[in-house]
Amino acid sequence: MPEIYGTVYGVEFHSVGKMYVYSSSEAVLKPGDFVLAMSEFGLDVGRVRFGPVEMRIDELKEELRPIVRTMTDEDWETHRKNKEEAASAMQICQDLIEKHSLPMRLLEARYMFDRSRIVFYFGADSRVDFRELVKDLARTFRTRIELRQVGIRDEVKMTGSLGLCGMTACCARFLRQFESITLKHAKKQQLLINPAKISGRCGRLLCCLSYEQELYEHELMDIPDEGSLVDYEGKTCKVLTVNIFMKVITLVADDGQMIKVQFDDFRKSQKSIIQDANAELLIKNRDEDISIDD
Repeated sequence: MPEIYGTVYGVEFHSVGKMYVYSSSEAVLKPGDFVLAMSEFGLDVGRVRFGPVEMRIDELKEELRPIVRTMTDEDWETHRKNKEEAASAMQICQDLIEKHSLPMRLLEARYMFDRSRIVFYFGADSRVDFRELVKDLARTFRTRIELRQVGIRDEVKMTGSLGLCGMTACCARFLRQFESITLKHAKKQQLLINPAKISGRCGRLLCCLSYEQELYEHELMDIPDEGSLVDYEGKTCKVLTVNIFMKVITLVADDGQMIKVQFDDFRKSQKSIIQDANAELLIKNRDEDISIDD
């Protein structure tokens, strides 16, 4: 079967939100153009982030839908009114949440372009029974109501925050999807396992722990962890330090001799690991890894 290619565009409906792929029958669009397209909730205003690009249609994980049209002056006026009324809807929803004493943190209200639905995004520490709230909202706005609970990491993404580095948090600045990050990342990068130092505003492990993980894994390949016992050139040695920047491993032999070896020389030498310092820790934490997945 011949491969089928199509011209597609990446469209976002929410800043640093999920990117969706669409086709277009109009003239060539460019990044930054605003368009109308069908989102998961209905007709919505989106922004072209990339394209046009040629892509194999069979590689797409979802149905390829067309962009309805680029935004017109009339569309912009409708969008402006929707945003104004969404702000009013958010205040009404907040009042109803307080009326029902619901443990919810309302984050955003969004009207679909054709006003077929209002989507309310909220955060909560546990599941919330909002059935009565939905009834009140439906009676008030007389349209379809969608209450969407987001995870704590997405909550910080929507509200914004500063990272420990002093810059705007990565999730609010450019990250669109979250990778799974565990304590193994911090351990591999020889960081002090201090929750206050390696956790973000959301309370989960820092997203930036994943940025250099591949480099650390490559540089430390076949290098034992600090505290491990190795048989090195006929001597039983304990790994005292591993300096990834100098690429030097320091060993102390059972006779007290201190040995410093370059990574490359250590890999080429005759050695075997007698006891991995982290073996028991890895087994213990195998089912207890702290992950950022929501």
